[in-house]
Amino acid sequence: MTGLPFLKMHGLGNDFVVLDARVAALDLSPERRRAIADRRLGVGCDQLIVLEQPTDADADVFMRIFNPDGGEAGACGNATRCVASVVMDERKTDQVTVQTISGLLESQKAGMGANGLPVISVDMGPARLDWREIPVREACDTNHMPVGLGPLQDAVGTSMGNPHATFFVDDLDAIPILEVGPKLEHDRFFPERANIGVAQLVGENRLRLRVWERGAGLTLACGSGACAAGVAAARRGLTGRKVDIVMAHGTLGIEWLHDGHVMMTGGISLAYQGELDRSLLT
Repeated sequence: MTGLPFLKMHGLGNDFVVLDARVAALDLSPERRRAIADRRLGVGCDQLIVLEQPTDADADVFMRIFNPDGGEAGACGNATRCVASVVMDERKTDQVTVQTISGLLESQKAGMGANGLPVISVDMGPARLDWREIPVREACDTNHMPVGLGPLQDAVGTSMGNPHATFFVDDLDAIPILEVGPKLEHDRFFPERANIGVAQLVGENRLRLRVWERGAGLTLACGSGACAAGVAAARRGLTGRKVDIVMAHGTLGIEWLHDGHVMMTGGISLAYQGELDRSLLT
C-alpha cells in the first residue's frame, strides 16, 4: 500500500477515523490531526482515533483520542465500542480491555445488531462527582451548579474522564444549541472547558439528548455524554439508575451501578476502509 490504511467507523453517527500505530509510530502533529478530521479537505470525523501498544499489562490496546481541533481528549464512549469491536475481531474473543489516558475500560460483546455487527457493552469507569474532579472553578454542589446561559440553567456536573455539564429542559428542540453550546463550553466556570449536554425526559427511564462536545462541536451522538446524562438524571431523581438515552441515530443503554461505575451498551458500524494519502501527513 502506498497510503496509510484507516477505518471509518461510527457509533450512532458519532464518527471516527481509526489509525493503527501499534507496529509503527505515527508522527501526527496538531496540524495533521486537523487535516485528517477536516470534512472538506480530509476524511472528516468527530474524533481521530489512534491505536497504540498498551502500557498496562492488563490492557489489550491503547486508544488515543484527538478532537478535530487537534487537541487530545480523555474519553470517548462510542469510539471505545468501535475499537473494542476491532480488537475482539482480531483476537477472536468476546472481551477486551481498552486503555486510555483516563484509565482502563473493560468491554464485552452483548449480542448482535441488526446491521450484523456486534453490540458492545463498556464499563466506562466511575462517575466522578466532586467539583474538583470535573473540574469547575469553585466549590459547589455539582447536582446544582451555578452556571448557565439563556434557557440552560442549573446544570449537573459529572466527569467521565472528561468534564460534562448536563442541563434538563422541557423541550429539547427549542434549545439553540449551536448558539449556547460553544459559549458554555468556554465559560470561565470550566477551567478545562466542558461538554455541554441538553436532555429531555421523554418517558419512564428514557431521555432524549444532544451534546455540544468540547473541541468537536455538535455531534450526532456522545457516549460519555450519555453516561453523564444518565448519572445526572438519577441524581436528580428523574429516573432510576438504568436508562435509555435516545440520540439522533439510535439509543444507548446506560446503567449507573451501585459501585459508582457506569455501563454503556450500544451498537457500532463500519462505514468503509481506505488509505490516507501521504500528503495529509506532511
